Amino acid sequence: MSSSESSGREERSSRDQSAKVTSEEKIKEGTISKFLKFFGKGGLVSPIVRRRRMVTALVLGFLGTNFFMFLRFFFPRTLFEPKTVFRIGYPSDFGYGIDTKFQKDHRVWVVRNSEGIFVIFATCTHLGCTPDWKPSENKFKCPCHGSGYDTEGVNFEGPAPRPLDRAKLEIDAEGQIVVDTGVLFAWPKGMRSQFQDPGAFLRL
Repeated sequence: MSSSESSGREERSSRDQSAKVTSEEKIKEGTISKFLKFFGKGGLVSPIVRRRRMVTALVLGFLGTNFFMFLRFFFPRTLFEPKTVFRIGYPSDFGYGIDTKFQKDHRVWVVRNSEGIFVIFATCTHLGCTPDWKPSENKFKCPCHGSGYDTEGVNFEGPAPRPLDRAKLEIDAEGQIVVDTGVLFAWPKGMRSQFQDPGAFLRL
Protein backbone atom coordinates (compact mmCIF):
# COMPACT_ATOMS: atom_id res chain seq x y z
CA MET A 1 0.00 0.00 0.00
CA SER A 2 1.44 3.42 -1.04
CA SER A 3 1.83 6.29 1.38
CA SER A 4 -0.64 8.38 -0.65
CA GLU A 5 -3.39 5.75 -0.27
CA SER A 6 -2.73 5.48 3.46
CA SER A 7 -2.84 9.25 3.79
CA GLY A 8 -6.11 9.36 1.87
CA ARG A 9 -7.72 6.82 4.15
CA GLU A 10 -6.63 8.74 7.25
CA GLU A 11 -8.10 11.94 5.82
CA ARG A 12 -11.42 10.22 5.03
CA SER A 13 -11.53 8.73 8.54
CA SER A 14 -10.82 12.13 10.06
CA ARG A 15 -13.58 13.72 7.96
CA ASP A 16 -16.07 10.99 9.00
CA GLN A 17 -15.27 11.52 12.70
CA SER A 18 -15.60 15.28 12.31
CA ALA A 19 -18.94 14.85 10.55
CA LYS A 20 -20.16 12.53 13.34
CA VAL A 21 -19.15 14.99 16.06
CA THR A 22 -20.78 17.85 14.15
CA SER A 23 -24.00 15.83 13.78
CA GLU A 24 -24.08 15.02 17.52
CA GLU A 25 -23.47 18.66 18.38
CA LYS A 26 -26.32 19.75 16.12
CA ILE A 27 -28.71 17.28 17.74
CA LYS A 28 -27.64 18.47 21.19
CA GLU A 29 -27.96 22.13 20.22
CA GLY A 30 -31.36 21.44 18.64
CA THR A 31 -32.65 19.79 21.82
CA ILE A 32 -31.37 22.60 24.02
CA SER A 33 -32.78 25.27 21.71
CA LYS A 34 -36.20 23.59 21.74
CA PHE A 35 -36.12 23.43 25.53
CA LEU A 36 -35.15 27.09 25.82
CA LYS A 37 -37.70 28.09 23.20
CA PHE A 38 -40.48 26.35 25.14
CA PHE A 39 -39.66 28.39 28.24
CA GLY A 40 -39.18 31.56 26.26
CA LYS A 41 -35.43 31.78 26.58
CA GLY A 42 -33.58 33.40 23.69
CA GLY A 43 -36.77 34.40 21.89
CA LEU A 44 -39.37 37.11 21.82
CA VAL A 45 -41.87 35.51 24.19
CA SER A 46 -43.94 37.56 26.55
CA PRO A 47 -43.57 37.07 30.33
CA ILE A 48 -47.18 35.85 30.52
CA VAL A 49 -46.59 33.07 27.99
CA ARG A 50 -43.33 32.16 29.73
CA ARG A 51 -45.09 31.87 33.08
CA ARG A 52 -47.89 29.78 31.56
CA ARG A 53 -45.39 27.37 30.06
CA MET A 54 -43.51 27.13 33.34
CA VAL A 55 -46.72 26.40 35.24
CA THR A 56 -47.72 23.81 32.62
CA ALA A 57 -44.36 22.06 32.98
CA LEU A 58 -44.63 22.01 36.78
CA VAL A 59 -48.19 20.68 36.70
CA LEU A 60 -47.29 17.95 34.21
CA GLY A 61 -44.27 16.97 36.30
CA PHE A 62 -46.40 16.80 39.44
CA LEU A 63 -49.10 14.73 37.75
CA GLY A 64 -46.52 12.41 36.19
CA THR A 65 -44.82 11.81 39.53
CA ASN A 66 -48.11 11.01 41.25
CA PHE A 67 -49.13 8.73 38.39
CA PHE A 68 -45.99 6.62 38.78
CA MET A 69 -46.46 6.54 42.57
CA PHE A 70 -50.02 5.32 41.96
CA LEU A 71 -48.72 2.53 39.68
CA ARG A 72 -46.37 1.33 42.42
CA PHE A 73 -49.39 0.10 44.40
CA PHE A 74 -50.06 -2.43 41.64
CA PHE A 75 -46.44 -3.61 41.50
CA PRO A 76 -45.31 -3.92 45.13
CA ARG A 77 -41.87 -5.14 46.04
CA THR A 78 -41.93 -8.87 46.62
CA LEU A 79 -40.19 -10.32 49.64
CA PHE A 80 -39.01 -13.84 49.02
CA GLU A 81 -39.37 -15.76 52.23
CA PRO A 82 -37.69 -19.14 52.80
CA LYS A 83 -39.77 -22.22 52.04
CA THR A 84 -41.76 -23.41 55.02
CA VAL A 85 -41.62 -27.06 53.92
CA PHE A 86 -38.22 -28.63 53.30
CA ARG A 87 -36.22 -31.81 53.77
CA ILE A 88 -33.38 -32.05 56.25
CA GLY A 89 -32.15 -35.59 55.55
CA TYR A 90 -32.48 -39.06 57.05
CA PRO A 91 -32.79 -39.72 60.80
CA SER A 92 -29.44 -41.48 60.69
CA ASP A 93 -27.80 -38.22 59.55
CA PHE A 94 -28.21 -36.74 63.02
CA GLY A 95 -26.21 -37.60 66.10
CA TYR A 96 -27.15 -36.81 69.66
CA GLY A 97 -27.19 -33.10 70.46
CA ILE A 98 -27.95 -29.85 68.64
CA ASP A 99 -27.51 -29.50 64.87
CA THR A 100 -27.33 -25.84 63.79
CA LYS A 101 -26.66 -26.15 60.05
CA PHE A 102 -30.22 -25.24 59.12
CA GLN A 103 -30.37 -22.09 61.22
CA LYS A 104 -29.18 -19.69 58.51
CA ASP A 105 -31.44 -20.85 55.67
CA HIS A 106 -34.49 -22.11 57.57
CA ARG A 107 -34.18 -20.71 61.08
CA VAL A 108 -34.43 -24.06 62.84
CA TRP A 109 -32.30 -26.32 65.02
CA VAL A 110 -32.53 -30.08 64.83
CA VAL A 111 -32.29 -31.77 68.22
CA ARG A 112 -31.79 -35.47 68.85
CA ASN A 113 -31.97 -37.05 72.29
CA SER A 114 -32.41 -40.56 73.64
CA GLU A 115 -36.11 -40.60 72.66
CA GLY A 116 -36.01 -39.19 69.13
CA ILE A 117 -35.77 -36.04 67.02
CA PHE A 118 -37.56 -32.72 67.19
CA VAL A 119 -37.04 -29.39 65.45
CA ILE A 120 -36.92 -26.10 67.36
CA PHE A 121 -38.02 -22.93 65.59
CA ALA A 122 -35.26 -20.38 66.26
CA THR A 123 -37.40 -17.41 67.26
CA CYS A 124 -37.30 -16.03 70.79
CA THR A 125 -40.73 -16.06 72.39
CA HIS A 126 -40.06 -12.68 73.96
CA LEU A 127 -39.79 -10.29 71.00
CA GLY A 128 -38.91 -12.54 68.07
CA CYS A 129 -35.12 -12.25 67.95
CA THR A 130 -32.99 -15.20 66.84
CA PRO A 131 -31.19 -16.87 69.75
CA ASP A 132 -27.76 -18.47 69.42
CA TRP A 133 -26.68 -21.93 70.49
CA LYS A 134 -23.92 -21.68 73.10
CA PRO A 135 -22.17 -25.09 73.25
CA SER A 136 -19.87 -24.01 76.10
CA GLU A 137 -22.91 -23.10 78.21
CA ASN A 138 -25.15 -25.86 76.85
CA LYS A 139 -28.03 -23.50 76.19
CA PHE A 140 -29.73 -21.25 73.65
CA LYS A 141 -29.15 -17.58 74.43
CA CYS A 142 -31.06 -14.63 72.96
CA PRO A 143 -28.68 -11.72 72.22
CA CYS A 144 -31.43 -9.10 72.45
CA HIS A 145 -32.67 -9.28 76.05
CA GLY A 146 -30.86 -12.24 77.56
CA SER A 147 -33.52 -14.94 77.50
CA GLY A 148 -32.04 -18.41 78.00
CA TYR A 149 -33.39 -21.82 76.94
CA ASP A 150 -32.15 -25.31 77.74
CA THR A 151 -31.33 -27.99 75.16
CA GLU A 152 -35.02 -28.75 74.67
CA GLY A 153 -35.91 -25.09 74.16
CA VAL A 154 -37.49 -24.59 77.57
CA ASN A 155 -36.98 -21.10 78.97
CA PHE A 156 -35.28 -20.77 82.35
CA GLU A 157 -33.87 -17.23 82.43
CA GLY A 158 -34.65 -13.79 81.10
CA PRO A 159 -37.97 -12.25 79.99
CA ALA A 160 -39.08 -15.03 77.61
CA PRO A 161 -42.64 -16.00 78.67
CA ARG A 162 -42.60 -19.59 77.36
CA PRO A 163 -40.45 -22.24 75.65
CA LEU A 164 -39.37 -22.01 72.03
CA ASP A 165 -41.86 -23.38 69.51
CA ARG A 166 -41.30 -26.63 67.65
CA ALA A 167 -41.90 -27.19 63.93
CA LYS A 168 -43.89 -30.04 62.48
CA LEU A 169 -41.87 -32.97 61.11
CA GLU A 170 -42.65 -36.27 59.45
CA ILE A 171 -41.03 -39.02 57.40
CA ASP A 172 -41.76 -38.97 53.65
CA ALA A 173 -41.99 -41.93 51.26
CA GLU A 174 -38.23 -41.91 50.75
CA GLY A 175 -37.51 -42.09 54.45
CA GLN A 176 -36.31 -38.48 54.76
CA ILE A 177 -37.42 -36.02 57.43
CA VAL A 178 -39.67 -33.26 56.13
CA VAL A 179 -40.00 -30.11 58.26
CA ASP A 180 -42.89 -27.65 58.05
CA THR A 181 -42.29 -24.35 59.85
CA GLY A 182 -45.76 -23.23 58.81
CA VAL A 183 -47.10 -25.53 61.53
CA LEU A 184 -45.73 -24.85 65.01
CA PHE A 185 -46.29 -26.54 68.34
CA ALA A 186 -46.18 -24.37 71.45
CA TRP A 187 -46.24 -24.60 75.20
CA PRO A 188 -48.18 -21.52 76.33
CA LYS A 189 -47.60 -20.42 79.90
CA GLY A 190 -50.00 -22.12 82.28
CA MET A 191 -51.46 -24.32 79.53
CA ARG A 192 -50.95 -27.82 78.14
CA SER A 193 -47.78 -28.51 76.24
CA GLN A 194 -48.17 -29.46 72.57
CA PHE A 195 -44.67 -30.95 72.38
CA GLN A 196 -46.00 -34.51 72.58
CA ASP A 197 -48.66 -34.00 69.91
CA PRO A 198 -48.37 -35.98 66.64
CA GLY A 199 -45.94 -34.18 64.35
CA ALA A 200 -44.06 -32.37 67.11
CA PHE A 201 -41.73 -35.23 67.89
CA LEU A 202 -40.25 -38.05 65.83
CA ARG A 203 -39.73 -41.15 67.97
CA LEU A 204 -36.89 -43.42 66.95
